[in-house]
Formats: sequence, structure tokens, C-alpha cells
Amino acid sequence: EALGILTGYKTIDYLQDEWITVGDSDPHDPNVQTVKIWGSPWQPEFYNWAFNLPRNGEELKTVWDMIPEDVDIVITHGPAWGHLDTVTGQGVPLGCELLAEQIKVVKPKIHVCGHIHTGYGYKFVDGTHYFNASVLNEKYTFTQKPMTVDWNPETNEMVFVD
Repeated sequence: EALGILTGYKTIDYLQDEWITVGDSDPHDPNVQTVKIWGSPWQPEFYNWAFNLPRNGEELKTVWDMIPEDVDIVITHGPAWGHLDTVTGQGVPLGCELLAEQIKVVKPKIHVCGHIHTGYGYKFVDGTHYFNASVLNEKYTFTQKPMTVDWNPETNEMVFVD
């Protein structure tokens, strides 16, 4: 039912283990660029939530192996292990180890996630910009400001815009 609602809107591109290209390429204008985005809702098992797969299982590895190597942006529900994935006061990484391994292989320019709300923030590691874009805290209260950036896909330079 939810999938039917999402796909019924022309302004929503729902990505479940698939990719889209954004932008209009023009062979006569090298300044016009396209960006390849891959998205997935899956996460390591977390309570009885939707899109759960066993942590470090073959099913989850199969999902992450679908990420194309020429992708610019990866969007996932949960974070990669070790990247903006801790709950305040606990300090234990909660992200997905298999996703972290695949990101090292694919090397996207940007990885955007949420899920671990107090992991909100940004960091740049080994050529990848990591964003945990959660705007709610662990009590589901709006506490974090949405991040707005100007990004140059060619140089991978990022400028935060207020």
C-alpha cells in the first residue's frame, strides 16, 4: 500500500535497491552534469521494524553488492559502521559493517543516511562525504537542522549553505 502511494506521485523517486540519474547531460555543453544515485531502505535487524535483514548475513551482503561502482551518491536508511552511527552516551557503533566494506569498494562521493538519530552530522573520509541527516532526536523530537550544501560533482567539493 505504501509503495503504491509513493509511486503515485510524479515528484517522488522511490529507490529500493535501484538507481536513478539526476540532471540533463548535454554533449555540446560540458558544464551540464548528471549524477547517479543509488538508494536502499534495508538495515541490519533492529527490533521488529520494516526492511530488517540479519546483521552480517548473506541477504544483506547481496543488497550492498548491488551498489554500482560508478555511483556518485548512495542513500541508505542506516549508516555504515563507524560513520555517524553512535547513540550519545553509548559510543558503540551501530551501523552496518557490510555496508562500510562496500562503500570502501564503490567509493561514492556522498553517502547519506539517517536511522541513528544522535549520529546526526557530517564527516569526510577517504574521498566520501558522509551525512547522517536525521533531524529528530532519539525521542522523535525535531532538534537537528536540515543540512543544505552546494556540491560540485566534478571536484567533489562541498560548501555548507545556511
